[in-house]
Amino acid sequence: MTNQEKESPFQQIDYNLLFILFLLICSSCIAIYSAVGLYEPSFVIKQLVWYAVGFVAIAFVMILDFDQFLKLSWYIYGAGMFLLLGIAIIPLVDPNAGTPQAIVPNINGAHSWYRYGGVAFQPSEIMKVALIITIANLITVHNEKYKNRTIKDDFLLVGKVALVSLPPVLLVVKQPDLGTTMVFIAIIGSLLLVSGIRWRIILLLSFLLTAVITSLVLIYLYFTEFFTTYLLKPYQLDRFYGWLQPYEFDQEEGYQLVQSLLAIGSGQLYGKGFTGGNVTIPEPQTDFIFSVVGEEFGFMGTSFLISLFFLLIYRIIQTALESNDPFGSYLCAGVIGMITFQVFQNIGMTIGLLPITGIPLPFLSYGGSSILASMIAIGLVLNVRSRTRNYMFD
Repeated sequence: MTNQEKESPFQQIDYNLLFILFLLICSSCIAIYSAVGLYEPSFVIKQLVWYAVGFVAIAFVMILDFDQFLKLSWYIYGAGMFLLLGIAIIPLVDPNAGTPQAIVPNINGAHSWYRYGGVAFQPSEIMKVALIITIANLITVHNEKYKNRTIKDDFLLVGKVALVSLPPVLLVVKQPDLGTTMVFIAIIGSLLLVSGIRWRIILLLSFLLTAVITSLVLIYLYFTEFFTTYLLKPYQLDRFYGWLQPYEFDQEEGYQLVQSLLAIGSGQLYGKGFTGGNVTIPEPQTDFIFSVVGEEFGFMGTSFLISLFFLLIYRIIQTALESNDPFGSYLCAGVIGMITFQVFQNIGMTIGLLPITGIPLPFLSYGGSSILASMIAIGLVLNVRSRTRNYMFD
């Protein structure tokens, strides 16, 4: 028995990953306090409470061998689907539906949250992790069953993944929550990319996705009424208008983007200093926290933040490559897809590169559900790392 095998998982924690996480937590608290802490200091306290809950969740995830998640995956998936179904059904029977007092209130035109008292919870965030675990399970079991795979076996795997992924995706589309839907697609795509299926199939799926997007654009151009009635809500379309022509709609749909560009641009190289921001951005502590960093800490601050995310992703990639268990590698691949897409989309929308979709910046944006989901995802990666064995003759 090697020294590694004698150690418990908690003795083999990846402290490099935890240190990167610690720096992101510090950055989050500084940015949130700088954004609204002078007027609402409770935001920082609440964020720290959610981080504490997240570390408890990490400890719980670390207790189980990640192989146990193979057995639990369908239960986790079922729990996530149950919560999403509640979001879809409760507004239909709740007499207070659409009011702030509702269990599932209408927030910005969407039913995406459970709310009770002062606590709000977004189940689609937890469903991201559930989807990673379940698809990783599907791929692992399929690859073990079909050792010498044919193209038919590859299509069978794609079909299995589609059957599992379609119900949560449709439920989130119904809310409607375009941002989370895109994250689901990124998770599914990243896992299929490393599943071992043939590149011809991946190219075919990419072509189909492109064809769907093109078809939606054509439907909007030629059947606008149908599009706005059944596909996208008017407020979602307004976000695209505000992205494409922000200065034409600078007092309405484009206001957030114009203010974000002004904030980041005015930060220049070193920024205006801690709490020195003076550009007004609605709810800056949530989706536009990167704009706060850009204004108050400038190019140097945003570069530091992006470097932290780069190191985080790099460390998770290392864990995926070094894992002795394919299931562990797939778990890491799903987490990489989730975090990478959210970082790219969030930062992209604050600088006008991508449309505004309401996706939070992982570990930085204020929000309990997002923090909890991201911390559980990191817990899975730490679990995989702690149970990876390095042998001399590997």
